[in-house]
Amino acid sequence: MVTIGITSYSLSRAVNNDKMSVPEAIKFAAEHGAKHMEISASGKFILNGNPQLLRQVKEEVKKAGMVLSSYTLGANFVQPDMAAYRKEIERIKSEVEIAAELGVTRMRHDCGWRSGEENTQENFEKDFPLFVDACGEIADHAAKYGITTSVENHGFYVQNSERVRRLIVAVGRKNFRTTLDVGNFLCVDEDPVSAVMSNLPYASMIHFKDFHIRRQATPPPDGAGYIKTLHGKYIRGAITGDGDVDLDTIAKLIKESSYDGFLSVEFEGWGDCIEGCTRAMKNVLTIFDRV
Repeated sequence: MVTIGITSYSLSRAVNNDKMSVPEAIKFAAEHGAKHMEISASGKFILNGNPQLLRQVKEEVKKAGMVLSSYTLGANFVQPDMAAYRKEIERIKSEVEIAAELGVTRMRHDCGWRSGEENTQENFEKDFPLFVDACGEIADHAAKYGITTSVENHGFYVQNSERVRRLIVAVGRKNFRTTLDVGNFLCVDEDPVSAVMSNLPYASMIHFKDFHIRRQATPPPDGAGYIKTLHGKYIRGAITGDGDVDLDTIAKLIKESSYDGFLSVEFEGWGDCIEGCTRAMKNVLTIFDRV
């Protein structure tokens, strides 16, 4: 059974710009049908070093009748030397302690980032053993707290479904999986439906996201929030359910699979995030009702 909620990242622009407080964001999520909230550690949702905010988030989520599902943060194991690599591993292990204090059973950390020209298969093969060792060590630490760790298919470098699958298989821990973002495969020019079919068996968390796909091979004149994909196409974040990703088919695949967990609505659109999240939540609840 899928439990639908929202990630705090979807509302981060409003919170960071003081249009909405952290408690108001939590209340908003519950009022719009969210059964859980995923905490993305960025902006005013950074909990490490802020025990008062951590306690407040736990209290407000409970008051709103939701649960906390996952703790999400950035990481990069592509480092200039082994000392920096070890430091990054230890930093993420310390964040596991924050996830444990939150009481979540899921935690997503990134794996590695490289700039566009360095995002090659050759570099991936070179970095791959470091990724495997780092993710395995962190997963072993998280297992002490009953937490499943994951990497997400984003950032261009570890984004396509095969690279993600290879990493999970190589790490070989039951508590190391993927946070499966159903829209992000478009950034590396993969068909979302096929890629979801490939990675769904490895998912511990799902992000439900949408994009507009520009049919022309040229960028819009003013950029207008478009992302250039790996092979030169252009996409732009959409209100979930209003874009070009075949979310009905993907929702049907999720419901018919053995996946039993949390799904976060993620809004990365160009417009106002409060309006965008309002419509996105309504759209996603409708999609899962009809498929």
